[in-house]
Amino acid sequence: MNKNQYHCFIIGYDFIFLLFIRYYSDIILKHRLGQKTFQMALDGIDRKLLMLLQEDTKKTHKALSLHLDLSVTAVYERIKKLERQGVIKRYVALIDAEKVAKNFIVLCHVRLVQHSKEFLTRFEREVLQLSEVLECYHVSGDYDYILKVQVKDMQEYRDFIVTKLTALRHIGNTHSTFVIDEVKHTTAFTL
Repeated sequence: MNKNQYHCFIIGYDFIFLLFIRYYSDIILKHRLGQKTFQMALDGIDRKLLMLLQEDTKKTHKALSLHLDLSVTAVYERIKKLERQGVIKRYVALIDAEKVAKNFIVLCHVRLVQHSKEFLTRFEREVLQLSEVLECYHVSGDYDYILKVQVKDMQEYRDFIVTKLTALRHIGNTHSTFVIDEVKHTTAFTL
């Protein structure tokens, strides 16, 4: 290697190193600030794989490989990469609510008495402990939170409101909306 080639190699190496440092310093800084670091770039195969897994996670790697025209090992590696990156958070079984007598759905709007950080964080910490609450959203508008509550019937919902929800401190008022019929319910994202 002559002197000019050596200098080009060093300059190229330094450039790659600087890009590496800049990229990872941004990630470290965002992590320290509590921000999400990045959104993973998904190629067409990743998207198709995720769509197939959202339909049925019990498909074997072999069945997935046939759909994707990949080897079983390539499918396995892609799934592991998606799990490591947090794109796939977990695997669950979706249960028929009617068959387990939990098909009474209520959207409960909650307004806190005050909007201080202490009240918000305390309410959020406490609502995590309520098994009847399947989803909780901090929202803008007239109310502070919307809870999706799923129970057996009106009596069980009343018991939940009286003994659990209104027992939480800092709740100003609530408003309940009862679901008449579920028109659409999906857990799958279109990618």
